[in-house]
Amino acid sequence: QVHLVESGGGLVQAGGSLRLSCTASGRTDNIYTMGWFRQAPGKEREFVAAITWTGGMFYYADFVKGRFTISRDDAKNTVYLQMNSLKPEDTAVYYCAAARGSYSRDRNDYRYWGQGTQVTVSS
Repeated sequence: QVHLVESGGGLVQAGGSLRLSCTASGRTDNIYTMGWFRQAPGKEREFVAAITWTGGMFYYADFVKGRFTISRDDAKNTVYLQMNSLKPEDTAVYYCAAARGSYSRDRNDYRYWGQGTQVTVSS
């Protein structure tokens, strides 16, 4: 079992920045890919970014390229999502997820999920 805990959400003005953190515990040797997803009210949960647990390959949704950066700290079993130039449309609950398989944008491929952290961007 893998346990994921997110932190770092909050309220920020448009153009501002936030950094989300996701710390993994438990059977982290089961993890191959870590991802961030988000879900806005009334919308489907969508892929934001992913990084392989080893090797450091990373992937982004088109709508965050150049604004968001995913990174990891192996020593802390933590993955980060640095979000810059935030827009009101980035408002959502952001979820950290872990997959035992290779990189995927499909939320159904991620077995473990955090509880989510709210990000609100005011205009």
